[in-house]
Amino acid sequence: MARGVREARGGRGLARVAVVVRAGAAPLWWAGVFAAGVGVLVPGITGRRIGVLAGAALFIVAAAVVSYARRRRYTALARSAARAGKHDVLQDRAVSVRNWRRGHRWWLLLAFVAALASAFAVPAAGGMLLAGCGTGLRLKAAWLGRRERAEDGLLWVRVDWLAANGGRPAGKAVKAYRSTGIAAGDAAPGGARRRTAALV
Repeated sequence: MARGVREARGGRGLARVAVVVRAGAAPLWWAGVFAAGVGVLVPGITGRRIGVLAGAALFIVAAAVVSYARRRRYTALARSAARAGKHDVLQDRAVSVRNWRRGHRWWLLLAFVAALASAFAVPAAGGMLLAGCGTGLRLKAAWLGRRERAEDGLLWVRVDWLAANGGRPAGKAVKAYRSTGIAAGDAAPGGARRRTAALV
């Protein structure tokens, strides 16, 4: 049940922006780590040393690109955020994460299989690329969290403006964000679980 916002007929469902961004970080990271670990066992065409060095470069590039992608769009939407109304319903963190992961499960599986298959050419590189993407999402969520703390408010996006797979919190369909107090909802700034229950 949402906290801090009364549920009422006509209210809009709101999902935390940082939670949606962060939802893919863990599955991408662990899939990448596992694929890279398996990939190291395969000599591959290039050899393990070259594969690991190439993977390290891909990890850094992927983390940077994913972390910084569309920051201007996020910033513009955050600046124009309107206060959430009393009829808006805050979506629980677990629901947002589950929706994203269900919507992306086949893409995650395909990416994992592709990372494993690439080990026969360049050992570990594909897995490290996936892990870099997961790291980039976590870094972006952390950046959003710092912004939320600085503004003393949390950013939310209408659920019906998200993509069908539960993602794209800064996509073309998103017209504006909503904002609430820093203690609203069940996720801390940046989208992580709250360590202690907050009274709103």
